[in-house]
Amino acid sequence: MSLSELKEKDVVNIENGMRVGKVMDIEFDETTGCVQALVVPGKFDFLALVRGEKKGIVIPWPQICRIGDDVILVRFDAEN
Repeated sequence: MSLSELKEKDVVNIENGMRVGKVMDIEFDETTGCVQALVVPGKFDFLALVRGEKKGIVIPWPQICRIGDDVILVRFDAEN
C-alpha cells in the first residue's frame, strides 16, 4: 500500500468513535525501513499555518488496530 492510498482513508479513534482526519504523513525507521507511526492533522492553528508549520497527531504503529478499504481504526487517548 502506498502513502497516496493511505491519505485517502479516514482515521477513526475507536476509543471515542471520533473521526481524527486523514493521514498526512508517515514516520519510519530509517535503518529498518519499517513504518513507526501515522501522522494526522492536529488542531487548527492559524499562526502555525501562516509560518508554514505542519502540526499533527502522531499515532504509533502499535496503536493502529486495522487498516480497511475505506478507514483506518486506531486506539489512542485523545486527551494526550
